[in-house]
Amino acid sequence: MATGQSEITLRFLERFPTPERAAWLSVKRLTAWLASIGYCGRTPPETLYQRLTTAPAAATGADADTAAAVTAAFVAVLRTLTTQIEALAARISEQLDLHPDQAIFTSLPRSGRVRAARLLAEIGDARGRFPTADSLACLAGVAPSTRQSGKVEVVSFRWGADRQLRDAICDFAGDSRHANPWAADLYQRARNRGHDHPHAVRVLARAWVDIIWACWTSHSPYDPDRHGALQRILNQDQPAAA
Repeated sequence: MATGQSEITLRFLERFPTPERAAWLSVKRLTAWLASIGYCGRTPPETLYQRLTTAPAAATGADADTAAAVTAAFVAVLRTLTTQIEALAARISEQLDLHPDQAIFTSLPRSGRVRAARLLAEIGDARGRFPTADSLACLAGVAPSTRQSGKVEVVSFRWGADRQLRDAICDFAGDSRHANPWAADLYQRARNRGHDHPHAVRVLARAWVDIIWACWTSHSPYDPDRHGALQRILNQDQPAAA
């Protein structure tokens, strides 16, 4: 959940901790309250009100007061955690800016700041550690393991991998498909071949490893204009969009 959404959720729980308090709301009142706290309006107030009024009935009376007290305690804990998370994110962003490789990882689609920092931390800056893209892919567990005995060849999931590195690369790859048409196409083609979501993400992650490794070893940010496969997809889409 985004920070803004978390804040709005917490403020709603503070303002309307019981069904009796929430029952005061109407579409007009909810709209006014949301506007007063700076709600972005991504979901219309009418939809939010409908969800609120059609939700399963909650406790009332004394039970509601008890639940409200518990909720208030949870809200206080969450506010403390949110403050610490924001402070940590700011510190991570500060350290990322100081690193000479930051432009490489922040240039990747939907890498953001924390995700870019995580990729940088897991891959590192010692180029000799990964002399080839395959070496990075294997350690990250996004290249399948192939074993052969006689005429029998078995291709399977690579269990021997750096899990933190794999999680970082797959987290990035899985989200990149929402911002990069090439990534979306590659992911969808993997799904069309019958792969489940985690497998399709690993297929996409393996392809991204080649790009990340090339950028990393050449000290160059990712440039979508130089990504041939992306440009071919974009050019294919142009007649349809015209």
